[in-house]
Amino acid sequence: MIRQLIRSYILLVAIAIALFTVPVAFTLTDQLRDDTKLSVLREARTMALLLGNGNSASCQALDEMASAYGDQTPGEVQVTTTGGRSCAPDLPRPKQDAALTKALQRGGDTTDWGSDFIWGSHLVITIPAREATAADGAAKGPVVGAVRITYSTNTLTARLWTIWGFRAGLAVAVLAAAAGLGAIVARRLTRPLRQLNHMATRLSDGDLTARSPVTGPHETQQLARTLNSAGERLDSLIAAQRIFVADASHQLRTPLTALRLSLDNIADGVDDDFVREDVEQATSEVVRMSRLVNGLLVLARAEAKVSAAEPLPLLDVIEERFSVWRPAADERGVTIALEEEVDGRPLVLASPGNLDQVLDNVLSNALEVSPDGGTITVRVAARADEVVLSVLDQGPGMSDAEQSRAFDRFWRGQGLTGRAGSGLGLAIVKQLVTDDGGAVALRDAPGGGLCVRFSLRRAAPRSGG
Repeated sequence: MIRQLIRSYILLVAIAIALFTVPVAFTLTDQLRDDTKLSVLREARTMALLLGNGNSASCQALDEMASAYGDQTPGEVQVTTTGGRSCAPDLPRPKQDAALTKALQRGGDTTDWGSDFIWGSHLVITIPAREATAADGAAKGPVVGAVRITYSTNTLTARLWTIWGFRAGLAVAVLAAAAGLGAIVARRLTRPLRQLNHMATRLSDGDLTARSPVTGPHETQQLARTLNSAGERLDSLIAAQRIFVADASHQLRTPLTALRLSLDNIADGVDDDFVREDVEQATSEVVRMSRLVNGLLVLARAEAKVSAAEPLPLLDVIEERFSVWRPAADERGVTIALEEEVDGRPLVLASPGNLDQVLDNVLSNALEVSPDGGTITVRVAARADEVVLSVLDQGPGMSDAEQSRAFDRFWRGQGLTGRAGSGLGLAIVKQLVTDDGGAVALRDAPGGGLCVRFSLRRAAPRSGG
């Protein structure tokens, strides 16, 4: 928008310059042309009068005037006579052409600029010389000769370039100044819009505290107030939703725990296999509901961003979570292996507890879909400013459509065991990782299965001492 405003401003200034400067330049060009023509005509007519008088004094004056004119101006005087008369014989004679024929035979003046566009290299003016009458000395008699002045236009061309060049330079300077002034004005005019755009960007990035200053014209002020009000309303609604989810999840945990204990007690005191099967099915649903409630509570806490990221030893966290999950993996003959492509023990930036929950969710999913006797590989590779953590399983993997939906809340995939999850595991993983400035993506694992790839921010090593 700023560029469009600057271009429009420059265009208006250019039109104004063209409307006021170009006509003036053309007027000055015409004036220069007319003044030169009149000056040369005046000199040529004066010389024609001297030639028409024909006496020795006039001829001598003509010769002296022509010589002085040639010395002081870029013009050359040429003279011709008829009827055997001789006057100023030292002056050059003009070539016979249509202009000279017109002057000698019809007594007509001729002005030739040498070009239809402004002028050529020379201005040629041919004037007939008439014999002066005895009565009053006026040149009204027959034509007795002609005077031609060939005037070089080099000086005129130089002055023409001065006229147009000065105005072109002035126009460029004015346009440059207009561009600078236009940039300042455009930025000032669009500052409220840029502030509104900055606020909208922050809102789209999840910063619900973003507000825009109420500045600028009335329209942008009204828009800023509307957006600020919408931001405050949205912040209040989201905060209320988070509080509700957290409170509801917290309040549901106790009755769900009590319900599970009651079902366990019922199962222990029932001998009927059919009743026991129904109780076990009810218990599994209670377990699934408990996982869902716990996931909602984790999400609510993650969205609240109650803790800041700090340097944590990634390998230590991985080894700790391995110790928790290896017993469950050993029951099914699944191997959990760690591959290190790092020097030393890298630190990553993460909020306390986030990495534990991320690994728990991913390892739980990998174990659920892994076939008996399979392998879950956790690979760590260090880069310049990040650490890449990959978890690969040998399960059935996911299609492209499933991978595109895997991070959606409450979307559930079916593992090999037939047990459906809560649909919040990968959503929690993405929320926790992105909150700490990292990124997570799904891709096909080499040889089959799924690869969950994390890009974590690398922290500077801690100084010793």
